[in-house]
Amino acid sequence: MKQHRKVALPRWGEYNCALKYIVEQGFEARCILPPPLSRRTEDLGARNSPDLVCTPFKTTLGSMIEALEAGADTILMVPGACRLNYFGELQEQILRDMGFTFEFINLSLYNTGNAKDLLKALRVVNPRRSMVKTARALYEAAKMIEHLDDITTLYYENCGFDPTKTYPKVYRQFIADMYEARNLNEIHEAFRVASRAFEDITLNKPSDPIRIGIIGDYYTVMDPFSNLELEQKLADMGVEVHRLMNLANDMLRGGGKNKQAKIRDFAEYSLGASSTADIWQAQNFAERGFDGIIQVKSAGCMPETDIMPILANLSRDYKIPVLYLTYDSQSSDVGLMTRLEAFYDMVEMRKKVNS
Repeated sequence: MKQHRKVALPRWGEYNCALKYIVEQGFEARCILPPPLSRRTEDLGARNSPDLVCTPFKTTLGSMIEALEAGADTILMVPGACRLNYFGELQEQILRDMGFTFEFINLSLYNTGNAKDLLKALRVVNPRRSMVKTARALYEAAKMIEHLDDITTLYYENCGFDPTKTYPKVYRQFIADMYEARNLNEIHEAFRVASRAFEDITLNKPSDPIRIGIIGDYYTVMDPFSNLELEQKLADMGVEVHRLMNLANDMLRGGGKNKQAKIRDFAEYSLGASSTADIWQAQNFAERGFDGIIQVKSAGCMPETDIMPILANLSRDYKIPVLYLTYDSQSSDVGLMTRLEAFYDMVEMRKKVNS
């Protein structure tokens, strides 16, 4: 069995820090971090993908290509609740047709609902590694994800009201510390340091700021590159940005119990993938008096397309505006800013009229 693998996973926001931790601390292997997502990543993926697949397929394929170029010899592909579950087989074949030689660990093949099966798949990276140590690393990586999502939540809720512009520096240092963490104490300490630093910053925040909730498909809504830094753009406008959809909330904390029952007035059955969670989150934002909702989806994402009429009904019933944003490899900052500015102006005027 090949040892000392060089393992990579396609870039997805900053969640690669958790994979790095699992690979290095759990399996004593080397983690190859693909370059940050870029236009080159998108171009590589789009050029080698079928035309009609959704944008995350193209982005993750491009990131795999860049990982293999960077020296990875093993690619991990995560399972999913939509067509993501089928990405791996096609992407592996595309990469082999391109001439790459590598090991492909498709976790979708082990996605049985039994955690032991998933752990067996991961142990292919280093079968001699203790199962106990591997399980411990997985637990500690889960804590890392929770801290990452909690700090990210605090950041986007408040960074738009920081006159000193210190928030981004604290956040960037926290992210760097997550990638460098070697044990659970270092993970917790990085979280404590960032939390205290945020608390020490004096914010210039109005008592009733404009609050906008973000919903959308798993990949695009959680990956800043894929959504063209949507949350940062809104924060820079002076918006308190909220996003409930993240790995900590949806996978580690349950994301709200009995979601399907809570949205039965709008949808009796699940439409797949993140649809139920999105409708529940939109209803949650509306009931809490938010000023607007933005739905983020990739081109070709069927579950997100299917819930648009439901979101329109929710918008009507709760009298809350909803902006629908669709992203593909041709999306531009200019087009996004035009729509965001118009949405912000409308939301701001409604808030003044209703206050």
